[in-house]
Amino acid sequence: MVKFSKQFEGQLVPEWKEAFVDYWQLKKDIKNLQVAAGEDGDKAAPPPSQWQAPAAASHWVMRLPFLNPHGHHKENSVIQVHRKLASSGNDGTVVGEVYETVVLDTAGFAGAEAEAASAFFQRLDEQLNKVNRFYERKEREFLDRGESLRRQLQILVELKAAVTEARRRGGSSAAGSTDQEDPSVSCSILHGDQSLRGITEQEQEGQEKFTKDDIAKSTDEGEDQLSISGGFGNLGRIDKPREEAANKMRTLSGKAVTCQGRSVRINIPITTPSRTVIAIRELLFDDMLSQSRKIGGIGGDGCEKLSINKKKVHQAEKMIRGALVELYKGLGYLKTYQTLNMVAFVKILKKFDKITAKEVQTTYLKVVESSYFNSSDKAIRLMDDVEELFVRHFATGDKRKAMKYLKPNQKEESHATTFFIGLFTGSFVALFIGYCIMAHIAGMYTQQSNKVYMSTSYPVLSMFSLFFLHLFVYGCNIFMWRNTRINYTFIFEFTPTKELKYRDVFLICTTSMTIIVGVMFAHLTLIVKGYSSSAVQAIPGCLLLVFSLTLVCPFKILYRSSRYQFLRAIRNIILTPFYKVVMVDFFMADQLCSQVPLLRSLEYLACYYITSSYKTQDYGYCTRVKHFRDLAYAVSFLPYYWRAMQCARRWFDEGDINHIVNLGKYVSAMLAAGTKVAYENDNSAGWLSLVVIVSSIATIYQLYWDFVKDWGLLQFNSKNPWLRNDLILKQKYIYFISMGLNLLLRLAWLQTVIHPNIGSLDSRVTLFFLAALEVIRRGHWNFYRLENEHLNNAGKFRAVKVVPLPFHEVEED
Repeated sequence: MVKFSKQFEGQLVPEWKEAFVDYWQLKKDIKNLQVAAGEDGDKAAPPPSQWQAPAAASHWVMRLPFLNPHGHHKENSVIQVHRKLASSGNDGTVVGEVYETVVLDTAGFAGAEAEAASAFFQRLDEQLNKVNRFYERKEREFLDRGESLRRQLQILVELKAAVTEARRRGGSSAAGSTDQEDPSVSCSILHGDQSLRGITEQEQEGQEKFTKDDIAKSTDEGEDQLSISGGFGNLGRIDKPREEAANKMRTLSGKAVTCQGRSVRINIPITTPSRTVIAIRELLFDDMLSQSRKIGGIGGDGCEKLSINKKKVHQAEKMIRGALVELYKGLGYLKTYQTLNMVAFVKILKKFDKITAKEVQTTYLKVVESSYFNSSDKAIRLMDDVEELFVRHFATGDKRKAMKYLKPNQKEESHATTFFIGLFTGSFVALFIGYCIMAHIAGMYTQQSNKVYMSTSYPVLSMFSLFFLHLFVYGCNIFMWRNTRINYTFIFEFTPTKELKYRDVFLICTTSMTIIVGVMFAHLTLIVKGYSSSAVQAIPGCLLLVFSLTLVCPFKILYRSSRYQFLRAIRNIILTPFYKVVMVDFFMADQLCSQVPLLRSLEYLACYYITSSYKTQDYGYCTRVKHFRDLAYAVSFLPYYWRAMQCARRWFDEGDINHIVNLGKYVSAMLAAGTKVAYENDNSAGWLSLVVIVSSIATIYQLYWDFVKDWGLLQFNSKNPWLRNDLILKQKYIYFISMGLNLLLRLAWLQTVIHPNIGSLDSRVTLFFLAALEVIRRGHWNFYRLENEHLNNAGKFRAVKVVPLPFHEVEED
């Protein structure tokens, strides 16, 4: 039977762990009470000559109704719980109720036992008050969010109705620009302000209402204001004085449309290249457009007809749907919080009764049951309302369809997966041993080996090996994140029903490497037997082509959702900075920074097979032609360039100067990579000196950022010296070992200077081992990077994503 403490830790919301009942500390207090009771019992024990019944037995006898006439009044004389109103600050504002428990003199505790009992109930009161405060705060937050979403849905319904009516009346004229006017969509245009930073700040802070400080940053891209008659309350009103203050921080100019009643602004985040290009265009031509408007005016009556963008309405609908899903998830977490804490109070009081042979559970549980976190049903009712709204507006009345979004079923792990992992692991090991024996017999991988094979076939094997080694390390990361309760699914914003589990990752790695080593084994056998036709030389290229086609396969097989998510991340990285940068994108770009050898091999192989050099076995063609040499030079620092552009985009969106400092780190890495490639082409002392200087500076820069920024360590004032206040791993020495290991592996660039050789092995094999060490270092880095991110989320009790809302009302004079 699993202990409750393990069940409790396994089911609680990781980001809210500090807000849950500290069940483990309460257990320690009970142990202290037990120790104190034992010491007092030894001091007060009667002489051995006197007969005394066992304490537990005498207590059981006295509990019999006919021997104890006071009966159940005895249990109520142990403690007394007082309920008080708590106030905050000097203004005396009432912020809620707090509970204080007094251990009565009639309880039978004495000496150290009495002190330990008082300390236990004091801590129990602290936990109860903490739970009540947190629950009330989160409930209020979710209720405010729910009210905002109700108003958003009302606006969306009326907006869609206006669009439908316009299309019905005027057809294409309602969405175009004809002379026929429709009162439902015709409005006058004002000139508002936009900013790229507003949506990001809303996601981080969860603020739907604009404050005086926020307004300088907090208007957004693609703003069309369309009037909706009727009152919907304050959806982030922007009044005139605040708008004038925002003019000083103008970044883009946009449209603000006003007509009858209130004006509503549609804020769509700048997350795609098309929106980014529009935003930049408006930024560049803002002054020119403003001057032309001042000179020429807008139409004869100062008005311009608004073109209703159906795509923008659809984007607003998706945003509201996502916000409802996140709200429902948060309410589910709050329900879990309520249930688990109630069970924890029951368990700890039951343990107290068992240890002390007193009965306080009934008395204290009455207080807990009547406390706010257990008695309030507002969150449950809101959960039902959200479910009803989602069914009505986004599932066409189909509750089963709605629950697929609101409460998706987790994918069950199959034992067949584990079986096939073992099967393919054994197959891979057997084939790899056979390949190594064949390569040794043929004299491959030595300095006197077949140059054609080592230049054309070996890069295919090394490239796949590095890729699937990285994927295997990622599977190990997932395993460790799950064991340490790091919520990587929330951090990466993965869909719980489609994410890869660590067993899936291991299955992909073992299956793929079995196929690759099997094909390369067969290819090497043909080479050894003397077959050297173009068809044989094309086998590694065909293997590369098959895996590439599998990656883009449109059929719903072989983890299609994960494959496409990987391709989307690669697309977002390549098109940086036009896509908004999210965690999974810059995390993936960091992985690419550790796979420069893989990218260089891929570039060479693409050149070798596309130019048909394999037919003539001219393996030096791609290194002789200047264009391909320049491309290889560019590929060496391309991942660092992408990462630098991501930092620039994040700075542009968020305005945090740390992103500019981080950009400098990747610029230094680009310079280091460039000097290494130049030194490979010209082994002069001047280039060698430059490599040492630039690489040393880049390494120091990278180590500082790894330890201080990415891992959050080296905090001198921390309660854990040289680490940080919160640590997930209990053994502190692991962090110091990890920092030392990261330092050693960061120095892998020294191989450029030292040129190490392992016996008679080909130098390319040595470089492969060094590249593999960098992949392992990156996997090691991944764990601590997400640990730090998880602790940052936990510090802010951020367990659900705050989706920005599309509609905001604007007040004008």
